[in-house]
Amino acid sequence: MNKTKKMVLLGLMVSIALIIYVIEAQVPVLFPGIKLGLANLVSLTALILWGPREALLIMFLRTLLGSMFTGSMSAFMFSIAGGLLSNLVMIFLYRFFRKSMSIWSISMIGAVFHNIGQLLVASIVIQDLRIYIYLPVLMVSAVVTGYFIGLCTTFLTRYLDRTNSIGDITDRAD
Repeated sequence: MNKTKKMVLLGLMVSIALIIYVIEAQVPVLFPGIKLGLANLVSLTALILWGPREALLIMFLRTLLGSMFTGSMSAFMFSIAGGLLSNLVMIFLYRFFRKSMSIWSISMIGAVFHNIGQLLVASIVIQDLRIYIYLPVLMVSAVVTGYFIGLCTTFLTRYLDRTNSIGDITDRAD
C-alpha cells in the first residue's frame, strides 16, 4: 500500500475515533466507569483491516488527544491502561483464534480486560484492592458493550468488503 494513502487513512481513523471519544465523554453515565466505548469500534476495525500496530497506534493517539481535548489527563491513565490491555488481548485472540472465535466474542473479552486494566489503575491510585468489589458490575457491562461493539465492527468490515469501499488501499493482517 502507498505510504501516503495509509497515513491519510490512519489519520482519518484517528480523527473518527477522537470525535466519537470526545462526544461520548460528554454523555452522562449511569454508573461510574461504564461507557459504551464506541471509539473502540475504530480500533477493532483497524486491527482487522491493517493489523496490530495500526490498531494500537489509533488507540494510543485517540486516548492521548481525547484526554487533552476533554481536559482530563487523570482519565488518561485509566483509559490508556484499559485500552492497552484490551487491545493486546484482542490482538492475541484475533491473531491466533480468529478462525474459531467471532469478532463480537473477541470484542467482549477485550471489553472485560479494558475494565480490569482500569480497575488495576484505580486500585493503585486509591491504594485499596477493595475497588475490585465493583468488578461484577463492570463485567456485566463489558459483556453487553463488547458484544455491541463487536457486532457493529462485524457489520462495518463486511460492508467495507462487500462494497469494496477500501479497495486496494488496505493491507490486511490475514
